Amino acid sequence: MTTYQRKVLLSTSAGIALENMDIMFLAFSLSSMIASFHISGTKAGFISTITNLGMLIGGIFFGIIADKYGRVKVFSQTVLLFSIASLLMYFASNIYLVYLFRFIAGVGAGGEYGACMSLISESFSKKQIGRASSVAGIGAQVGAALAAILAAVIIPTFGWKMLYVVGVLPVLMVLFIRRGLTEPKEFKSAQSAEKKTNLSRLFESKHLAWQTCGLSIMVTVQIAGYFGLMNWLPSIMQNRLGLSVSGSSLWMVSTILGMSLGMMTFGMIMDKLGPKLAFSLFLICSSLSVYLLVLAHSQWSLVAAAVIDGYFINGMYGGYGAVISSLYPTEIRATANNFIMNLGRAVGGFSSIVIGFLMDHYSLTAVILFLSGIYLVSLLVLTTLTGVTALRESLQH
Repeated sequence: MTTYQRKVLLSTSAGIALENMDIMFLAFSLSSMIASFHISGTKAGFISTITNLGMLIGGIFFGIIADKYGRVKVFSQTVLLFSIASLLMYFASNIYLVYLFRFIAGVGAGGEYGACMSLISESFSKKQIGRASSVAGIGAQVGAALAAILAAVIIPTFGWKMLYVVGVLPVLMVLFIRRGLTEPKEFKSAQSAEKKTNLSRLFESKHLAWQTCGLSIMVTVQIAGYFGLMNWLPSIMQNRLGLSVSGSSLWMVSTILGMSLGMMTFGMIMDKLGPKLAFSLFLICSSLSVYLLVLAHSQWSLVAAAVIDGYFINGMYGGYGAVISSLYPTEIRATANNFIMNLGRAVGGFSSIVIGFLMDHYSLTAVILFLSGIYLVSLLVLTTLTGVTALRESLQH
């Protein structure tokens, strides 16, 4: 890598890490919020829903802005937005202000992704893009780990509001972004051509419309599986195996380790075999690996299952940015990344509700069948996306 490419990868990885850290703060502070504001579980659950809604709206808006005015500009602006919104949580005196501030944070977080992935795509060669986007994706897992550590240190001593004050620190990164990065040449060339940039271009032909819808379905499955693993299964395993909270935490750490290893290797596999074969391999293995959770009957067998599940289920995450960036032209690249990823987040986030329903009315086996089935649906959709198949040759040059 060149010095500039290292700066791009460092900045985007850090940006995605800090964004996910801020989003994950909610998971660790939710019970404290419920106690502070004396709210029901329904009202508390709406905090996550409105954050996802903000991410979808911010993704669409900032995607278009990034395609018109620049990746680096939008990258720094969105980091500022979700950082300031995080700080404002300290001053939230009721649940309605929490809704407002988390919506604003969602707008910023949703807008950042497309700028990051477009910046990577236009700064690295096609042979490197899979590995580069996967490395940036690992930042999300680093952010989740940081959120867990900070929550454990800050909330018991200083309270949940102080946790969000830490979320303003990404503002300092903006200084590095603005000083160290410039707009890629590929973007400048597209900008000088004054080509049309708007959301409708993602659907301007039948082929492109299905490509956009198909990739949105695949990302929805990706997010649904992630939320299923991270939100529900720790508590399920506590009840099933009689694990303590520390035991289930070990499961989460093992899952995150597996996810990070998966991301590190998926990019290399995709660059070598091509996107269609790489995604097919990981989707099939994801569908099969979830059954390991049913077979686990001890803490250490559960840890092994967690590493394997995390490896396949979230190893693909970074690959979506590479595929989307390669399939869509420069002038709508950030728009495509933000729209597809944030639509998937908004819809896939409902998997927690589905899994809760299955647990209430059926069993863990039903949850496993659901998770296994959605990966096969994603695989079926993949086989219809001819553009992904054609990417293998173009990514080799």
